[in-house]
Amino acid sequence: MIKTVIFDMDGVIVDTEPVHRYAYHSHFKELGIEVSEHVYNSFTGHSTKNTYERIKEIYGVEGNIPDMVLRKRALFNESFDTKPDLELIDGVRDLIEGLHAKGIELIVGSSASKSTIDRVFTRFGLYPFFTHIVSGEDLPKSKPDPAIFLKAASLAKYSDKDDCIVIEDSTNGIKAANAAGIKVIGYKSANSKQQDYTGANYIVHDFTAIDADYVIQL
Repeated sequence: MIKTVIFDMDGVIVDTEPVHRYAYHSHFKELGIEVSEHVYNSFTGHSTKNTYERIKEIYGVEGNIPDMVLRKRALFNESFDTKPDLELIDGVRDLIEGLHAKGIELIVGSSASKSTIDRVFTRFGLYPFFTHIVSGEDLPKSKPDPAIFLKAASLAKYSDKDDCIVIEDSTNGIKAANAAGIKVIGYKSANSKQQDYTGANYIVHDFTAIDADYVIQL
C-alpha cells in the first residue's frame, strides 16, 4: 500500500509553464539567441541551472550561469506576481487534500527553485499538506538523474521507497523515478508536449477522474 506520494510541481500541481516560457524566451532574446521549440521542450524537467548549462553548450553564449539563473528568475517572478489567472491543475487540490486526510505523507520533488516553490505554495496555501520540499536547486544533477526522488524517499517518515509513488508529467521526471526504483504515475495532460510516458507504471489524463483511494491502492 502506498504511504508516501512524491509530487512534481510544474505541470502536476500548477501549470507555471506559460510563465517559465515567457521568462526563458525573454531572456533568450536578451542573450541574442533563438531557441527552437524542439530544443526548448527538451529542457522539461531540468533545473534552471542545468538548462543554462545546456544553453551554453548548444549556443556558446557568454556569461556567468548564476547570473543567467538570477535574471531568468527575476523575469519569472515579475510575470508570476502579475498573472491573475494562474490556477492549480484541475482536480489536484482535491487529490492532495484527500491523500492528506487519509494520513498519506506528501513530499514535493521538483526541479523548480526554492523561491518558485515558495511562491506557488504560499499563493495557494499548500504548505500544511506537505512534510518536505526537495528542490532541484539543492542537487548537482537534474532529472533524469534519480537524486531528487531518492532524496525525497529518504525523507519519508513511515515508508521506504517501495511504499512511495511519484506523480510526474515529464519524460525526464519519469526516467528519474525509474532510475530511483520508485513507481510513477504519468500525468498526461492536454498540455503535455513531446513527452514519453512509456516508462510510467500508470497513466492519468485527468486528476478529477481519480481520488486518494485510487492512488493508495496502486
